[in-house]
Amino acid sequence: MIPDNIDSANGPTSDSAGSEAQRRSELGAFLRLRRERTTPEEAGISRGTRRRTPGLRREEVAQLSGIGVAWYTWLEQGRRINPSVQVLDAIARTLRLDRTERDHLYRLADVPSVPLEVSARQPQPPEHQIILDALIPLPASIVTARYDVLAFNDAYAALDPGLALLAPADRNVLWHLFTAEEHLQPLVEWEREVSFMVAQLRAESGRRLGDPHWTGFIRQLSEVNERFAEIWAKHEVASSVTRRKSFWTVDGDEITVIATGFAMASTPDTKMWIYTPDDAETQRLLGQLVGRYQELGPAGLLRQGARTGRGGRRHSAH
Repeated sequence: MIPDNIDSANGPTSDSAGSEAQRRSELGAFLRLRRERTTPEEAGISRGTRRRTPGLRREEVAQLSGIGVAWYTWLEQGRRINPSVQVLDAIARTLRLDRTERDHLYRLADVPSVPLEVSARQPQPPEHQIILDALIPLPASIVTARYDVLAFNDAYAALDPGLALLAPADRNVLWHLFTAEEHLQPLVEWEREVSFMVAQLRAESGRRLGDPHWTGFIRQLSEVNERFAEIWAKHEVASSVTRRKSFWTVDGDEITVIATGFAMASTPDTKMWIYTPDDAETQRLLGQLVGRYQELGPAGLLRQGARTGRGGRRHSAH
Protein backbone atom coordinates (compact mmCIF):
# COMPACT_ATOMS: atom_id res chain seq x y z
CA MET A 1 0.00 0.00 0.00
CA ILE A 2 1.42 3.37 -1.03
CA PRO A 3 1.20 6.03 1.71
CA ASP A 4 -1.14 8.90 0.97
CA ASN A 5 1.74 11.42 1.19
CA ILE A 6 3.34 10.17 -2.01
CA ASP A 7 2.89 11.99 -5.31
CA SER A 8 0.00 14.08 -4.09
CA ALA A 9 -1.82 16.02 -6.77
CA ASN A 10 -1.53 19.07 -4.55
CA GLY A 11 2.26 19.02 -4.44
CA PRO A 12 4.49 22.04 -4.93
CA THR A 13 4.61 23.78 -8.29
CA SER A 14 6.88 26.05 -10.38
CA ASP A 15 10.21 26.98 -8.79
CA SER A 16 9.48 25.23 -5.50
CA ALA A 17 8.71 22.01 -7.39
CA GLY A 18 12.03 22.26 -9.16
CA SER A 19 14.01 22.77 -5.97
CA GLU A 20 12.13 19.95 -4.26
CA ALA A 21 12.84 17.61 -7.17
CA GLN A 22 16.52 18.52 -6.98
CA ARG A 23 16.55 17.89 -3.22
CA ARG A 24 14.95 14.46 -3.67
CA SER A 25 17.42 13.63 -6.45
CA GLU A 26 20.32 14.63 -4.21
CA LEU A 27 18.89 12.50 -1.41
CA GLY A 28 18.63 9.45 -3.67
CA ALA A 29 22.17 9.86 -4.98
CA PHE A 30 23.57 10.35 -1.48
CA LEU A 31 21.88 7.21 -0.14
CA ARG A 32 22.91 5.13 -3.14
CA LEU A 33 26.56 6.12 -2.92
CA ARG A 34 26.69 5.59 0.84
CA ARG A 35 25.02 2.20 0.40
CA GLU A 36 27.59 1.19 -2.20
CA ARG A 37 30.36 2.35 0.12
CA THR A 38 29.23 0.21 3.06
CA THR A 39 30.68 -3.29 2.87
CA PRO A 40 28.73 -6.39 3.92
CA GLU A 41 31.40 -7.12 6.53
CA GLU A 42 30.85 -3.69 8.13
CA ALA A 43 27.15 -4.45 8.33
CA GLY A 44 27.72 -7.93 9.78
CA ILE A 45 26.61 -9.75 6.60
CA SER A 46 28.43 -12.62 4.93
CA ARG A 47 29.66 -11.52 1.51
CA GLY A 48 29.02 -14.84 -0.24
CA THR A 49 30.37 -15.83 -3.66
CA ARG A 50 27.73 -14.47 -6.05
CA ARG A 51 27.59 -10.84 -4.88
CA ARG A 52 27.92 -8.28 -7.66
CA THR A 53 26.81 -5.19 -5.76
CA PRO A 54 29.89 -3.21 -4.58
CA GLY A 55 28.32 -2.56 -1.21
CA LEU A 56 24.99 -3.42 0.38
CA ARG A 57 21.86 -4.31 -1.57
CA ARG A 58 18.76 -2.16 -1.13
CA GLU A 59 16.90 -5.00 0.54
CA GLU A 60 19.78 -5.45 2.98
CA VAL A 61 19.71 -1.79 3.98
CA ALA A 62 15.95 -2.02 4.42
CA GLN A 63 16.16 -5.17 6.52
CA LEU A 64 18.96 -3.88 8.73
CA SER A 65 17.10 -0.59 9.20
CA GLY A 66 13.79 -2.27 10.01
CA ILE A 67 11.86 -0.65 7.16
CA GLY A 68 10.14 -1.88 4.00
CA VAL A 69 12.16 -2.52 0.86
CA ALA A 70 9.70 -0.51 -1.23
CA TRP A 71 9.95 2.45 1.17
CA TYR A 72 13.74 2.51 1.00
CA THR A 73 13.67 2.06 -2.78
CA TRP A 74 11.35 5.06 -3.12
CA LEU A 75 13.86 7.15 -1.15
CA GLU A 76 16.68 6.23 -3.53
CA GLN A 77 14.40 6.87 -6.51
CA GLY A 78 13.61 10.36 -5.32
CA ARG A 79 9.92 9.70 -4.79
CA ARG A 80 7.99 12.33 -2.83
CA ILE A 81 7.72 10.67 0.58
CA ASN A 82 8.20 12.00 4.09
CA PRO A 83 10.47 9.71 6.11
CA SER A 84 10.32 10.08 9.87
CA VAL A 85 13.28 10.96 12.05
CA GLN A 86 13.25 7.38 13.37
CA VAL A 87 13.53 5.96 9.83
CA LEU A 88 16.40 8.30 8.96
CA ASP A 89 18.16 7.44 12.21
CA ALA A 90 17.92 3.74 11.40
CA ILE A 91 19.26 4.22 7.87
CA ALA A 92 22.09 6.40 9.17
CA ARG A 93 23.13 3.68 11.62
CA THR A 94 23.02 1.00 8.93
CA LEU A 95 25.11 3.07 6.52
CA ARG A 96 27.51 4.06 9.32
CA LEU A 97 27.11 7.77 8.67
CA ASP A 98 29.14 10.15 10.78
CA ARG A 99 27.55 13.23 12.33
CA THR A 100 28.17 15.52 9.34
CA GLU A 101 26.79 12.94 6.91
CA ARG A 102 23.77 12.31 9.13
CA ASP A 103 22.94 16.01 9.39
CA HIS A 104 23.27 16.24 5.59
CA LEU A 105 20.84 13.32 5.27
CA TYR A 106 18.28 15.08 7.44
CA ARG A 107 18.54 18.27 5.41
CA LEU A 108 18.16 16.42 2.11
CA ALA A 109 15.11 14.64 3.52
CA ASP A 110 13.67 18.05 4.46
CA VAL A 111 13.26 17.07 8.10
CA PRO A 112 12.06 20.22 9.94
CA SER A 113 14.02 19.28 13.03
CA VAL A 114 17.56 17.93 12.79
CA PRO A 115 18.11 15.73 15.86
CA LEU A 116 21.25 16.79 17.67
CA GLU A 117 23.61 14.78 19.78
CA VAL A 118 23.26 15.29 23.50
CA SER A 119 26.38 17.39 23.12
CA ALA A 120 26.34 18.63 26.70
CA ARG A 121 27.25 15.11 27.76
CA GLN A 122 30.19 14.79 25.38
CA PRO A 123 33.70 15.78 26.42
CA GLN A 124 35.01 18.87 24.70
CA PRO A 125 38.30 18.81 22.75
CA PRO A 126 41.18 19.92 25.00
CA GLU A 127 41.97 22.86 22.72
CA HIS A 128 38.60 24.40 23.58
CA GLN A 129 39.56 24.62 27.25
CA ILE A 130 42.97 26.02 26.33
CA ILE A 131 41.26 28.82 24.40
CA LEU A 132 38.87 29.54 27.28
CA ASP A 133 41.67 29.65 29.82
CA ALA A 134 43.72 31.97 27.62
CA LEU A 135 40.87 34.49 27.76
CA ILE A 136 41.09 34.96 31.55
CA PRO A 137 40.30 37.43 33.14
CA LEU A 138 37.46 37.65 30.60
CA PRO A 139 34.64 35.25 31.58
CA ALA A 140 34.02 32.80 28.73
CA SER A 141 32.01 29.65 28.19
CA ILE A 142 30.82 27.28 25.48
CA VAL A 143 27.04 26.88 25.53
CA THR A 144 24.56 24.99 23.33
CA ALA A 145 21.38 26.43 21.87
CA ARG A 146 19.56 24.74 24.76
CA TYR A 147 21.83 26.52 27.26
CA ASP A 148 23.79 23.43 28.27
CA VAL A 149 27.19 24.63 29.48
CA LEU A 150 29.85 22.47 27.86
CA ALA A 151 32.95 24.23 29.15
CA PHE A 152 33.98 27.45 30.93
CA ASN A 153 36.99 29.21 32.41
CA ASP A 154 37.71 30.31 35.96
CA ALA A 155 36.52 33.86 35.29
CA TYR A 156 33.09 32.57 34.23
CA ALA A 157 32.93 30.32 37.28
CA ALA A 158 33.88 33.25 39.52
CA LEU A 159 30.82 35.12 38.23
CA ASP A 160 28.52 32.16 38.94
CA PRO A 161 30.19 29.69 41.32
CA GLY A 162 26.82 28.08 42.05
CA LEU A 163 26.66 26.74 38.51
CA ALA A 164 30.29 25.58 38.69
CA LEU A 165 29.40 23.40 41.69
CA LEU A 166 26.82 21.44 39.69
CA ALA A 167 27.70 18.10 38.12
CA PRO A 168 28.67 18.52 34.44
CA ALA A 169 25.46 16.83 33.28
CA ASP A 170 23.38 19.32 35.29
CA ARG A 171 25.06 22.51 34.08
CA ASN A 172 22.28 24.22 32.20
CA VAL A 173 22.00 28.00 32.50
CA LEU A 174 18.20 28.18 32.29
CA TRP A 175 17.65 25.30 34.70
CA HIS A 176 20.10 26.92 37.14
CA LEU A 177 18.44 30.35 36.91
CA PHE A 178 14.96 28.98 37.47
CA THR A 179 15.83 26.59 40.30
CA ALA A 180 18.74 28.07 42.28
CA GLU A 181 18.10 29.70 45.63
CA GLU A 182 17.56 33.45 45.54
CA HIS A 183 20.89 34.41 47.08
CA LEU A 184 22.71 32.32 44.46
CA GLN A 185 21.05 34.05 41.52
CA PRO A 186 23.77 35.99 39.65
CA LEU A 187 21.65 38.23 37.39
CA VAL A 188 20.75 41.78 38.42
CA GLU A 189 17.85 42.10 35.97
CA TRP A 190 16.65 38.54 36.43
CA GLU A 191 13.17 38.89 34.92
CA ARG A 192 14.37 40.72 31.81
CA GLU A 193 17.23 38.34 31.15
CA VAL A 194 15.40 35.06 31.68
CA SER A 195 12.49 36.27 29.54
CA PHE A 196 14.91 37.02 26.72
CA MET A 197 16.61 33.64 27.14
CA VAL A 198 13.30 31.77 27.09
CA ALA A 199 12.37 33.65 23.91
CA GLN A 200 15.64 32.49 22.37
CA LEU A 201 14.90 28.92 23.51
CA ARG A 202 11.44 29.16 21.91
CA ALA A 203 12.95 30.30 18.59
CA GLU A 204 15.53 27.50 18.63
CA SER A 205 12.95 24.88 19.59
CA GLY A 206 11.03 25.69 16.43
CA ARG A 207 13.89 24.08 14.49
CA ARG A 208 13.72 20.94 16.63
CA LEU A 209 10.04 20.06 16.79
CA GLY A 210 9.69 16.53 18.07
CA ASP A 211 13.26 16.28 19.35
CA PRO A 212 12.85 14.35 22.63
CA HIS A 213 15.88 16.02 24.22
CA TRP A 214 14.24 19.41 23.77
CA THR A 215 10.63 18.50 24.48
CA GLY A 216 11.62 16.60 27.61
CA PHE A 217 13.75 19.47 28.88
CA ILE A 218 10.98 22.03 28.34
CA ARG A 219 8.36 19.79 29.92
CA GLN A 220 10.47 19.12 33.00
CA LEU A 221 11.39 22.75 33.54
CA SER A 222 7.74 23.75 33.12
CA GLU A 223 6.78 21.25 35.82
CA VAL A 224 9.54 22.40 38.18
CA ASN A 225 9.06 26.17 37.82
CA GLU A 226 5.73 27.90 37.27
CA ARG A 227 7.37 31.15 36.15
CA PHE A 228 9.17 29.37 33.31
CA ALA A 229 5.88 27.81 32.21
CA GLU A 230 4.23 31.24 32.18
CA ILE A 231 6.99 32.83 30.10
CA TRP A 232 7.10 29.86 27.74
CA ALA A 233 3.36 30.07 27.17
CA LYS A 234 3.70 33.62 25.78
CA HIS A 235 5.35 32.24 22.60
CA GLU A 236 7.81 35.13 22.45
CA VAL A 237 10.81 34.57 20.16
CA ALA A 238 14.17 36.31 20.00
CA SER A 239 17.48 35.89 18.20
CA SER A 240 20.89 35.67 19.81
CA VAL A 241 22.49 39.12 19.90
CA THR A 242 25.33 40.91 21.62
CA ARG A 243 23.90 42.52 24.73
CA ARG A 244 24.81 44.23 28.00
CA LYS A 245 24.25 42.17 31.15
CA SER A 246 24.70 42.96 34.82
CA PHE A 247 25.71 40.46 37.49
CA TRP A 248 25.84 40.40 41.27
CA THR A 249 29.17 39.19 42.61
CA VAL A 250 29.26 36.97 45.68
CA ASP A 251 29.79 40.17 47.70
CA GLY A 252 26.81 41.97 46.20
CA ASP A 253 28.81 44.27 43.94
CA GLU A 254 27.15 45.00 40.61
CA ILE A 255 29.29 44.49 37.52
CA THR A 256 28.31 45.02 33.88
CA VAL A 257 29.66 43.16 30.88
CA ILE A 258 29.08 42.97 27.14
CA ALA A 259 28.14 39.41 26.15
CA THR A 260 29.29 38.46 22.66
CA GLY A 261 28.65 35.07 21.09
CA PHE A 262 30.86 33.37 18.49
CA ALA A 263 29.60 30.35 16.56
CA MET A 264 31.70 27.20 16.93
CA ALA A 265 32.35 25.74 13.49
CA SER A 266 33.64 22.49 14.97
CA THR A 267 30.56 22.00 17.16
CA PRO A 268 27.28 22.87 15.43
CA ASP A 269 24.61 24.72 17.41
CA THR A 270 27.02 25.89 20.08
CA LYS A 271 28.59 29.26 20.75
CA MET A 272 31.52 30.58 22.70
CA TRP A 273 30.29 33.46 24.84
CA ILE A 274 32.83 36.02 25.99
CA TYR A 275 32.01 38.70 28.58
CA THR A 276 33.91 41.96 28.16
CA PRO A 277 33.95 44.45 31.09
CA ASP A 278 31.82 47.49 30.32
CA ASP A 279 33.75 49.83 32.63
CA ALA A 280 36.97 50.12 34.60
CA GLU A 281 35.30 49.20 37.90
CA THR A 282 33.96 45.97 36.47
CA GLN A 283 37.41 45.15 35.13
CA ARG A 284 38.93 45.72 38.57
CA LEU A 285 36.31 43.68 40.41
CA LEU A 286 36.54 40.83 37.90
CA GLY A 287 40.31 40.63 38.34
CA GLN A 288 39.94 40.40 42.13
CA LEU A 289 37.12 37.89 41.86
CA VAL A 290 39.08 35.56 39.60
CA GLY A 291 42.04 35.62 41.98
CA ARG A 292 39.83 34.68 44.92
CA TYR A 293 38.12 31.94 42.91
CA GLN A 294 41.43 30.38 41.93
CA GLU A 295 42.52 30.43 45.56
CA LEU A 296 39.27 29.28 47.20
CA GLY A 297 37.33 27.36 44.53
CA PRO A 298 33.56 27.75 43.99
CA ALA A 299 32.43 26.49 47.39
CA GLY A 300 34.99 28.59 49.26
CA LEU A 301 34.13 31.70 47.26
CA LEU A 302 30.43 31.27 48.03
CA ARG A 303 31.11 30.77 51.74
CA GLN A 304 33.32 33.84 51.91
CA GLY A 305 31.02 36.12 49.91
CA ALA A 306 29.13 38.79 51.83
CA ARG A 307 26.07 38.14 49.64
CA THR A 308 26.21 34.38 49.30
CA GLY A 309 27.88 33.30 52.53
CA ARG A 310 26.61 33.28 56.08
CA GLY A 311 24.10 36.09 56.45
CA GLY A 312 24.25 36.70 52.72
CA ARG A 313 20.49 36.83 52.16
CA ARG A 314 20.21 40.32 53.58
CA HIS A 315 22.41 41.50 50.66
CA SER A 316 20.19 39.88 48.02
CA ALA A 317 18.61 42.32 45.62
CA HIS A 318 15.68 40.19 44.49
